[in-house]
Amino acid sequence: MTRFIIRRVAFSVLAVLVATMLVFSLSRATGDPRLLYAQQGGYGMTEENWAALGKKLRLDKPLVVQYILWLNDVLHGNLGESLLDRRPIAKSIGEKWPNTFKLALGAWIIATIGGVPLGVLSAVKRGSPWDLIGRVFALFGQALPIFWIGLLGILVFAVYLRWLPAGTMGNGLAIRNMIMPTLALAWLPMAGYLRLTRSAMLEILDSEYVKFARAKGVPEWKVIWKHGFRNALLAPLTFSALQLVAFIHGAVVIETVFSWPGLGRLAVEAVWNSDFPTIVGVTLIFTVIYVGMNLLTDLAYGYVDPRIRYD
Repeated sequence: MTRFIIRRVAFSVLAVLVATMLVFSLSRATGDPRLLYAQQGGYGMTEENWAALGKKLRLDKPLVVQYILWLNDVLHGNLGESLLDRRPIAKSIGEKWPNTFKLALGAWIIATIGGVPLGVLSAVKRGSPWDLIGRVFALFGQALPIFWIGLLGILVFAVYLRWLPAGTMGNGLAIRNMIMPTLALAWLPMAGYLRLTRSAMLEILDSEYVKFARAKGVPEWKVIWKHGFRNALLAPLTFSALQLVAFIHGAVVIETVFSWPGLGRLAVEAVWNSDFPTIVGVTLIFTVIYVGMNLLTDLAYGYVDPRIRYD
């Protein structure tokens, strides 16, 4: 098990390192970074200031040295400054990150506790009206885009019924403000959970050892949850871990629709304003989160199914 963990951690560190190389290369492939600062104005680009900015950005050093120094700054939490307000990017990300995590975690909980039990119910009641309802929900859940769900929710519950606020985060938890964004974000993954769990459960329930357990007179609840669900857990487990990352990425759309002040909205504003340093910082954060969740998924796999440790 220790060797398995070390190998997976080493691969994850290597993946993050490669990602930093790609991000840094793209930041230099666009041309002289000083041109971005000149376009935004406010630096008074005289000849002396141009040279001073180049020294500040270490453009007077070889490219490899620039990368090493930049990586050292990143490891120490220094992601540079925004072109718009000259604020440290790490500080902006630190302020926005809790809002995105709050939204993503809420959507993840709703999708998991809604989609997995529905998938089990649909598989156990195969061919029944419950199964039909589950399959219809899965179909529409994966066919309707989340931005459309969000806009429809605003139109119905905020404009017509006036039950919920149309946007913004509100103060503190502000549950009323979170209802529509989290449900819209959870819509697609809930359908995915349902389909994956149903397929995995159907395969397990048709297996020989489950038939044998039923023939021995094992209670049905025990057959379903101990013999069935436990062995069908790998597919939903993978989807669950990766979906939390997808929620953070998907929040780019939902945060824009609902004016939610999170990382997604920060990224969109950075793109619109050509704030390249902020885009680089947010991209790095998303990359680290994605690789980290992949690592946790691999470790969970090794715990649930010991055979994977010896691959």
